[in-house]
Formats: sequence, structure tokens, C-alpha cells
Amino acid sequence: MDKAEQAARQSAEINHDTALNAYVSEIACKVAASHCADIRIYVFDRPFFNATMAPNGYAEVWSGLLLRVSSEAELAFVLGHEAGHFLENHSIEAHNAHKARSNVTLALSVGIAVAGAVAATQSPTAQSAQSMIDATGNLIDAIYLANIAAYFRFSRENETEADHLGLKAANAAGYPAEAGADAWKAIIAEAAASDFERKRKREARLGIFDSHPLSRERVEALTSQAKTLSPANDPQGGARHRAAIRPHLSAWLRDDLRRRDFGESLFVIDRLARRGEDLGVVGFYRGEAYRLRRKEGDLARAKAAYQAAAIHPDAPAALWRELGDLHRRDGESAQARLAYDAYLARVPTAEDAWLVQDALSSLNQGT
Repeated sequence: MDKAEQAARQSAEINHDTALNAYVSEIACKVAASHCADIRIYVFDRPFFNATMAPNGYAEVWSGLLLRVSSEAELAFVLGHEAGHFLENHSIEAHNAHKARSNVTLALSVGIAVAGAVAATQSPTAQSAQSMIDATGNLIDAIYLANIAAYFRFSRENETEADHLGLKAANAAGYPAEAGADAWKAIIAEAAASDFERKRKREARLGIFDSHPLSRERVEALTSQAKTLSPANDPQGGARHRAAIRPHLSAWLRDDLRRRDFGESLFVIDRLARRGEDLGVVGFYRGEAYRLRRKEGDLARAKAAYQAAAIHPDAPAALWRELGDLHRRDGESAQARLAYDAYLARVPTAEDAWLVQDALSSLNQGT
């Protein structure tokens, strides 16, 4: 992990925004309490809900997580969860336990293989010898799979413990105890909105090789635990969290659309819009999600989203280019001209300005 941390410092995906990193590190310090000096937070521009903390105190927080948590309190719970893994040495425990089980598995497998080979050589017929060999192989496979299943079960137990520790740490730092369950409820709802059936059904059952508990089980456990904790001293910090991520909203939403799961992206966009802030940026990317998805009726939804976002001062200039294209596609020449002119007025030196001017020329020649 020391080598991984060294590589992380040189990664092109690392986010160098001083204010953002200070904000995330501050919350991590609140939940890590006396162990604040032992952890180092790195924010990465990666569009997935993820955070990790290694045994050496090296921690990653990904932009997809920061985009999805709606408050400082939800972020505090996730960071408290990761700090719980760190403080309880879960990674080291898992490694040592897996190593010990692997050694036992290897010894058993060798013993069974030898015994099976001896039995096969003593079999009276070739058919019975082959049956003995097959049975030996199946038994070795069963032991191997049992070892893997035990590893993942151990991981699920650690995840449950880290949830408990994270919620307790966040609450001790003054955050509302409901934040843990709220964070997981949003993740469940986002998965249910996915464009991919496999992802929507993933929460239906827990397999023996799943490393994390089912999200709904985590919500139930966290909700129950929250009832035993103290009321919050501080607000959830939704406004402060939005202020911290605002400079990156456009880039992060653009990255999220590159995952090509537009159902999930639209869920995230709708959740961001509920605060009534950044509606130009958020509305533009709602239009982008519909435009790129192109299901039946999506282009009309994209146009409506662009038009709704255009009235807000933070709407990106690209909105008018896309709106012009949609008006032109629908034969609305006058509206297309207005949109293209608005785009060129905002970014006259844009790299694609010549394309927009060419589109305007074609529209003018058609009148």
C-alpha cells in the first residue's frame, strides 16, 4: 500500500483542488478523531461510489461518491465506515485469515489428491479408477470453493462492523444518526433506476461469494442502530457539501454520463436538483442524458430539459449548441438560429464555432 500511495500521487486522475481536499480531509479527521494524523486522503476523479482506506492510512475518495452523497453527514458516515476498517485492521485480519485458510486448503487438497491417486491405482477396473479420480477432483474443488466462500463471509462481517463503527463515529462528531441509512437508501434507489436489468436485480439475493451485505439489510441495521444514538448537534451540512463540490459538478456529471447507465445518471441528477441549486448545470446534463440515451421520446425530453435550464445563469454555453441542433432537427429554423447565435455570443472562439456558423449559413440559405 505504500507503493500504491506513491503511485496515487502521480495519477492523472487525482484531484488537486486544495479546497475540496481540505473539506474531505476535515470530515475524515472528525470521524477518525485521535487517529486523524494517521490517515491521508486523496480525492480521485472517478465516476463511481467508492472510498477505501488501506492499513497504512492511505485513503481514496472517488468523485462518484462525492457527487452522490447529499450532505456532509452522509459523507461523514462513509468516511467513518472506512476509518472503522482502518482502526480494526480489517484488511490485515482478512489477509492473515485467508493465508491461514489457504495453507489448510493446500494441505487438505494434497492429502486428498494422494489418497485419491492411491485408491485409483488399487481399483479393479479402469472405470472405477476414473470414478475415483473424478470424485477426488470434485472434493478438492469443493474445499477450494469453501475457502473462497469463507473469505467473502469474513468480508461481509467486517463490512457490517464497519457500518456500525462508521455511524457511531459520525454521530459522535455531531452528525445525525439517520445519515447512514439515508446514504444506502439512495444507493438502492439509484440501482433500481438503472438501465441495466442485471444491476436492478443484483440486490435480490445474497450469494456466498458476495463481499458486502445486501444494501437493504444494511439500511435495516443502520436504522435500528440510529435509534440508540444521540440526537445530532450539528446540521447535516447539505449547503456546505454542495459548495465544496460545485466547482466540479459539470466535469463529474460529464464523467458519469460516460458510464452509459443513463437511468442511474438521471437519478443522481434529480437528487442534485432537489436542493434548487445549480439548476443550469444540472438541467443541462439532464438534457445530455436524454440526448445520449435516445430512447423513444428522449430527444423531446432533452429539448425540454435544455429549455428549462437555459433560464438559469449557470447554464453551460454548450446548452445552446445542443438546443440549436434539436430545433434544426425538428424544422424549427427561427429557434435554431436564436440558439446558435446565443452559443456563438457566449463562446465566439469555440473550436466548433465554424461548424455552428456553417449550420447558420445553411439555415439562412433555406429561408
